[in-house]
Amino acid sequence: MKSALICVSVHHGNTDKIARAMADALEATLLRPHEATAGVLSKLDLVGFGSGIYYSKHHKTLLNLVNRLPVFRNKKAFVFSTAGVSDRLVEKNLIKNHKALKNKLVEKGFNIIGEFSCSGFMTWGYYRFLGGRNNDRPNEDDLKRAWEFASSLKLKAQE
Repeated sequence: MKSALICVSVHHGNTDKIARAMADALEATLLRPHEATAGVLSKLDLVGFGSGIYYSKHHKTLLNLVNRLPVFRNKKAFVFSTAGVSDRLVEKNLIKNHKALKNKLVEKGFNIIGEFSCSGFMTWGYYRFLGGRNNDRPNEDDLKRAWEFASSLKLKAQE
């Protein structure tokens, strides 16, 4: 199975750490948005799209990439993110935070087979004066969960 993850990781490398764990589990290529052309994606069986969450959405670079893509036919995809909120809020906000990207992917013919999110280190706003929030995140447990999530996608991608 040929797969790749398209990752935007801007501030602290949180999402990049998660993407690397997932790429390891899937034996996938890790791409940046400028490398993810329609030609490259057309050769893949599974594509992951992920970034940090900014104002309840994925990074604009990732959203703009999806806007530029042509319509595919039943291409399997998954969505992932990191967010500077507590674990309790990560799960609560998952549907809201992934909605814009998922809707765009579905419009482009992608079949979403999974979603993953975890807390990440954040120094935005007043948190920078406090030394940040979630200083130890993503941690080893987050990376293990990301690896296990990606491993579980192997069977779903073949269905």
